[in-house]
Amino acid sequence: MMKLPIPDFRERQMGQVIVTLSITNHVDQILAERGFISAEEVRSLTLTNVLVDTGATLLCLPPSVITQLGLIQAGEASVQTSAGITQERIFKDVDLCIEERKGIFDCLELTEVPYALLGVIPMQRLGLEPDLQNHKLRLLPMNSEQSYLTAL
Repeated sequence: MMKLPIPDFRERQMGQVIVTLSITNHVDQILAERGFISAEEVRSLTLTNVLVDTGATLLCLPPSVITQLGLIQAGEASVQTSAGITQERIFKDVDLCIEERKGIFDCLELTEVPYALLGVIPMQRLGLEPDLQNHKLRLLPMNSEQSYLTAL
């Protein structure tokens, strides 16, 4: 388990949601499934103190986490941050597990800060939304007669 520092947004703590999530190198998982590496060689981490950030688009990880997972760079992009527009690297094939829901996502490397952010794309695809009053993620749908997945 990797405990990341909690961002100190004193003026924003009222609606702050902090979660724990598991991330795995998806390429390692495939290699293990095919017998090229052992299951013990699959790089995976549980991160605590991940800030749910509806202002972030992707899962955002610090360089230390990306290095530990051995993620593959997919490209670079201009990113709007609190420090202005910066050029950041995008990495692919992160298997994200949160609240018993899983998906494979790209992630953005955060070079300016030591913490992780859970952005809106992973939350939307996994059917999660922040519950700001109770400081937690809420699983969608709210009742058993609906689904968070749609195909209209």
